Amino acid sequence: MKKFFFLTVLVTLLVTTLSAQQFDLSAEIRPRYENQHGVKSLLPTNADGSNFVSQRTRLNFNFTQDKIKLGVSLQNVRVWGDVSTLASDDKSTQLHEAWAEALLSDVFSLKFGRQEIVYDDSRIFGNVGWAQQARSHDALLAKFKISENSKLDLGFALNSDSQAALDNLYSNVAGYKTFQYAWYNSKLNDNFGLSLLALNNGIEFLDGADQKVDYTQTLGGRLTYGKNKIAADAAAYLQSGENSNNDVSASYLTANLKYKASNEFTVGVGAEYLSGSDIDFATNTNLDSKNKSFSPLYGTNHKFNGWMDYFYVGNHGANVGLVDLNAVVTYKKDKFSATLMPHFFSSAADIYIGSVKKDNNLGAEIDLNLGYKISNDITVNAGYSLLFANDSMELIKGGDKDENNSWAWVMFTFKPKLFSSK
Repeated sequence: MKKFFFLTVLVTLLVTTLSAQQFDLSAEIRPRYENQHGVKSLLPTNADGSNFVSQRTRLNFNFTQDKIKLGVSLQNVRVWGDVSTLASDDKSTQLHEAWAEALLSDVFSLKFGRQEIVYDDSRIFGNVGWAQQARSHDALLAKFKISENSKLDLGFALNSDSQAALDNLYSNVAGYKTFQYAWYNSKLNDNFGLSLLALNNGIEFLDGADQKVDYTQTLGGRLTYGKNKIAADAAAYLQSGENSNNDVSASYLTANLKYKASNEFTVGVGAEYLSGSDIDFATNTNLDSKNKSFSPLYGTNHKFNGWMDYFYVGNHGANVGLVDLNAVVTYKKDKFSATLMPHFFSSAADIYIGSVKKDNNLGAEIDLNLGYKISNDITVNAGYSLLFANDSMELIKGGDKDENNSWAWVMFTFKPKLFSSK
């Protein structure tokens, strides 16, 4: 009885203390079954695809008090069966986020630590939420509220492998040694929005016996429009600088238009251009004097260019680029949703075998996603994708275009809010 009394007092004091603050505790468990039969690359002739279940488990803590905000996200990512049923040690758990933000005034704050960085449509900076592990950065953000309708973020990162006393070559686990960026966003009026991004990205490499950091610059912006039943956006970026002693000169363009045809149906069309380099695949040689292949860097690339991840999801870098013409039909009613999205792919640069120029047409993909909200905390989604590849896709990706290159998946997402002091 005495232990119960002290426990009751402790809980009462804790709740009373938290009532003057804001504390949220939530969880996420997300198992996903996949049948991969030619994902990211064409399936080899007569090869079998794979079947597996992966799972993300998260525990999220968020805390606000006076001039401070804290965020911590513990994460475990696994494939069912990759750990013995008698395992005494599970190394699959890590910190996805661990950050603190100092609210120095009503218009200025500093955010330190491991954090997701997401801007605009997630094309350059995104959290890669589809991937079970997702993406987060070790960074410092200076956040300015310029006006009621505009804001500015300045970001800084510097990565090292250890606290070594000597300057060791960074292993490039994060994909970069350092970056600095400025992101400006403004709501121009009731219909138009504007974002501008300037990113200086540094990658360390060994140049002979010397350690060197090459920097590329990504400059551009995005314009959005929305009124009544119409939503549209357009973006353009340029890349320059050096990458592993190669001069970079690349570009990106996109435009998308959506129309809400009814309360349930939305239709849209889009186009995307990512510049590339002319390549001779007989010798795997870049035929251009510069690297003309645009890199979307730290974006949520699964969101773009087909969900089978043939382009820019850990692949297709320093390649022939891409032109993606696509359409979308979305249906939503009550707890049910469906999205159908076809893509038509071609290379932005030329494809060669020796002196013979090949067809730029790479093929087409059709993606289907179905969703149902079982409750406020539980959703289920399922999808199916089918790729119709051409000969040029075989040159770029290998494998067999005549195989059944497809992908099917089912995913449950449980996201309960365990406690909130609000």
